[in-house]
Amino acid sequence: MAEQKRATYSWIDVVWLLFILALVFLPPINEYHKQAILFCIGTFQFFEGRLIARVPRRGRIYSVLIKIALATLLLDHTGADVAVNSTYWPIYFLPVVTAAMYFGPLGTLLWTGLTSLVYCSFLIPASWEYDIGAENYSILAIRVLFFFLAAMLVNRFAVENREQAARQRALSDALEETNRQLRRAEAEARRSERLAALGQLSAGLAHEIRNPLGVIKGSAEMLAQKLQGDQPLAAELAGYISSEVNRLNALVARFLDFARPLRLDLQPQQITEVVDSAADSVRAVMPDAQVSVERNYAPGLPLVCVDEKFCESVFSNLITNAYQAMDGHGTVRLSATREMSNNVPGVVVAVEDTGPGVSREMREQIFNPFITSKKDGVGLGLSIVAKIVDEHRGWIRLDTESAKGARFSVFLPSAPPSQGPAKT
Repeated sequence: MAEQKRATYSWIDVVWLLFILALVFLPPINEYHKQAILFCIGTFQFFEGRLIARVPRRGRIYSVLIKIALATLLLDHTGADVAVNSTYWPIYFLPVVTAAMYFGPLGTLLWTGLTSLVYCSFLIPASWEYDIGAENYSILAIRVLFFFLAAMLVNRFAVENREQAARQRALSDALEETNRQLRRAEAEARRSERLAALGQLSAGLAHEIRNPLGVIKGSAEMLAQKLQGDQPLAAELAGYISSEVNRLNALVARFLDFARPLRLDLQPQQITEVVDSAADSVRAVMPDAQVSVERNYAPGLPLVCVDEKFCESVFSNLITNAYQAMDGHGTVRLSATREMSNNVPGVVVAVEDTGPGVSREMREQIFNPFITSKKDGVGLGLSIVAKIVDEHRGWIRLDTESAKGARFSVFLPSAPPSQGPAKT
């Protein structure tokens, strides 16, 4: 398709007007019809870009037709005896060149043929009054052939220019996509480095904390047993110590889950079954929540290589976050589609809610440890989720273009074709 002409003006439009103005002051000078037609040609040429920008497809056709009509009027008013002999006959190059710029080779030939027929139509009234000899027919044929030569020459350069522009746009789009992937890879690499360093620190810290916690818990339980009858208040306080130690132990366990290397048992799985299982488990934990779950799975999805237990944990965490973000009232949308990521085929699973969404300040660091919007949260849930997905050689992203609510997308690579479904 022809490249659209810009609606803005440039210096070349001024040059066009100067050429048209020069024709105005050439003989016949007192022919006001000629000057009016030339004014219309110059004005239309100046505003042609706006017409093409407003109606790109039909505007090109209108442009060629209007120029043919104006050229025909000019010859009709400037031909002394016979319009076909007007010295302004080269004005027909204007619609011919315009067609060559806007259309392909076939369209250029058709429009040039129409222009030539209109020009040759001046022979009809001339043949009624004059005897047109073979020499005049030869001159006319030469002029028509020059129309076609000019049209095809301009069209060749116009087509090459459009093809080169298309290649440049494709190259620019590919470069932009490569830059986006590079920025994502750099961000994921930085996040992985931070997680690795923090994981080592967490593992050592959790190990050092767990041992004294065990001593405190055992001592508190023994103290509660001995003081239960004699000093009930002290026994109650010892019970508080024991329950708080349990809570700290759970927190330490989460630190260890975050720091501990994963041992994945990868098996080909139908990912939609894993997602459904996660949704059912969350529903069982929150049976009173007024949340509807919508599923939209593309047919014929390939199997993916995942550890079913860890993968279910990923989607359980995302769906639980969606429930909590909506305060137990709203809709969770689950979808699964095929996708290629860095030339790797796989499946993208999206978990979307109708809650308030993620604030702009938290979007860039949502997967970092200890980043949370929950009052009683630790901020390790999504970090652990991201770690599990990374170990599966996939990726997880927060859709920043979501108008309302939060939308998390998880990509998991397809299982090799040689592998069949998992045994049950």
